[in-house]
Amino acid sequence: MDQLLPQAMRIAALLKARKQTIAVAESSAGGLLAATLLAVPGASAYFLGGAVVYTKQARSLLMGIGDAQMQGLRSSSEPYAMLLARTSRARFAATWGLAETGASGPSGNSYGDAAGHTCVAVSGPFEKVVTLETGSADRVANMRAFTEAALALMEDALAA
Repeated sequence: MDQLLPQAMRIAALLKARKQTIAVAESSAGGLLAATLLAVPGASAYFLGGAVVYTKQARSLLMGIGDAQMQGLRSSSEPYAMLLARTSRARFAATWGLAETGASGPSGNSYGDAAGHTCVAVSGPFEKVVTLETGSADRVANMRAFTEAALALMEDALAA
């Protein structure tokens, strides 16, 4: 996490200065995104909450996203990542929603995505979604890379 803290500190400073808030939804990062943002002292000023949305049950119970909203969508895709970002923003009444969904490894997921695949999305005054392919089967390294990608996207959004 030490490698990720400089990004989180820059994001925290901007959010606090602007009096803005963030909520997260993540899957294959396994909570590392939330933990990194919460590791910054004073996180209660900007971090409203988050969810590890790792299963269909978690998606339904934690995010309130049912089968009807998933019609035509699949997990680990850009449209689903944006749905998670928008939903986390709305459910927490946050300025920003930040989401990640993918396959950390060592194998791919049931949708045909290889290990190292993730989609990250940010929703707020600026919206964007990107896909990252690390090409690695290293689960821990991918979780770190996915978190870094989400933080980088958040920094880009705050600079827009």
